[in-house]
Amino acid sequence: MILSDLRQYLQDHQRVSLNDLVLHFQIEADALRGMLAKWITKGKVRKQMSGGENCGGSCCKCDPLLTEIYEWVEQGE
Repeated sequence: MILSDLRQYLQDHQRVSLNDLVLHFQIEADALRGMLAKWITKGKVRKQMSGGENCGGSCCKCDPLLTEIYEWVEQGE
C-alpha cells in the first residue's frame, strides 16, 4: 500500500477508525499511524479520539484501535 491508497480511502469514507484501516489494508496499526502522520503533517487529515480516554463505559479500557478516528479534512484533491 502506498500513501495515495490511504488518501483515496480516507477521501471516500471521510471518517474512519484505525481499526477500519487495519482491517481494510491488512497492515499493522503502528505502520498505518506512520503513514497517517504524513497526511496529518500536511494538514489533510485530523486525528480524533472517539469519546476521549473513556467511551462512557465502566471499564475505562477502550481499545485504541476502535477509539482512534481519522478524518480527511481537505476536499477535492
